[in-house]
Amino acid sequence: MRTEADVLLGGVPAGDLAERYGTPLLVLDVDVLDAALARFAALADRLGVDVAYAGKALLFTALAERIAGAGLGLDVCSLGELLVAERARVPAGRLTFHGCGKSDDELRAAVAGRVGRIVVDHRDELDRLAALADPERPLDVLLRINPGIEAETHRYVRTAGADSKFGFVEAQVAAAVERTLAVPGLRLAGLHAHIGSNVFAREPYLAALEVLFEHYRAARTAGAPLGELVLGGGFGVASGGGEDRFDAEAMLAAASARVRELAAEARVPTPRLGIEPGRAIVAEAGTSLYRVVTVKQHGDRRFVIVDGGLADNPRPALYGADHAPTAVGRRFAAESSEALVCGRSCESDELGTATLPVDLRAGDLLALRTTGAYTFSMSSNYNRFPRPAVVFAGGGRHRPVIAREAHDALLAYEVSDAS
Repeated sequence: MRTEADVLLGGVPAGDLAERYGTPLLVLDVDVLDAALARFAALADRLGVDVAYAGKALLFTALAERIAGAGLGLDVCSLGELLVAERARVPAGRLTFHGCGKSDDELRAAVAGRVGRIVVDHRDELDRLAALADPERPLDVLLRINPGIEAETHRYVRTAGADSKFGFVEAQVAAAVERTLAVPGLRLAGLHAHIGSNVFAREPYLAALEVLFEHYRAARTAGAPLGELVLGGGFGVASGGGEDRFDAEAMLAAASARVRELAAEARVPTPRLGIEPGRAIVAEAGTSLYRVVTVKQHGDRRFVIVDGGLADNPRPALYGADHAPTAVGRRFAAESSEALVCGRSCESDELGTATLPVDLRAGDLLALRTTGAYTFSMSSNYNRFPRPAVVFAGGGRHRPVIAREAHDALLAYEVSDAS
């Protein structure tokens, strides 16, 4: 029978955290987080690859400080994410600017040297960047290629293939290379691909490598000095807290061996490989805590409504993510039955089906696992709900890192009629 002491997050009982900080609450177990950071840092050293954390998965100042402390790079895709990185004092040389629709202000920030390099997504962006480029301060450029590979994942998080908006299609790459080389303020550093998110098979990454290398070979043969191929991220993690996890080391070992073979055959320098894990670093560290608002029985169907949902975790609604809701915090009856856990928004706000105690009632606590990635970062104020608090827990200690959004803050940007 489960008791509160059975569920420790960073060595702290889940019930204590919920009582101290309220719910909904995102708890990041920094023991788990630091182990993931150390794992990827060791992988970078062992295989000689560049590792940059994908900030879109989750980013705030305290987390960026931890990433920088582990020696990893950081990918940002907006001025907001860049400001977080700068506040955390991440060196500009370890920052990469991403995005398929960058504003002029974002391009100017890159040209001004606030990031070490930029990933260019399309010809219009390349032309706009060229117009801003400063020959006195050359900017490293990676060209994002759409390799035409459709990873086996939900279509909403598939970022390559014929139906994807991202990157240069292959027929456009040679012209993009030529255009980049012609601009004195731009320096072609490498080629980039990202095939999707929450991918578990390594074969699509190796297939993307083959595509990238062919364009790399052609560019090197033409005299371009580029030296890096970035395979992106999107490494899969089982959202329900299971053991299934993408084997990044096996993929990179195979990719490293293959790229050496290809370079030897083509008689060109072996490019350095790079990856951009986000979910694979932070997802498993996160647990979301909710209080039960009510339990309703509609015929044979039991509904458990909690005090959060779509606004703080849109993943189940967007692409069917399952976070394995579990009852914690007191002794429950041994008997359990199936229930549909729902949020409190004005939608069919389903967080997942779970086997839960028959005596579950209002005020009880539920934990949803593996919520570190793409929950808080995708949260909204739908129904004018405030965003939840975020806390670090580790070594039996805990501290807040993001305060719960105040209701008054929801009105802060409204403009009054002055007439």
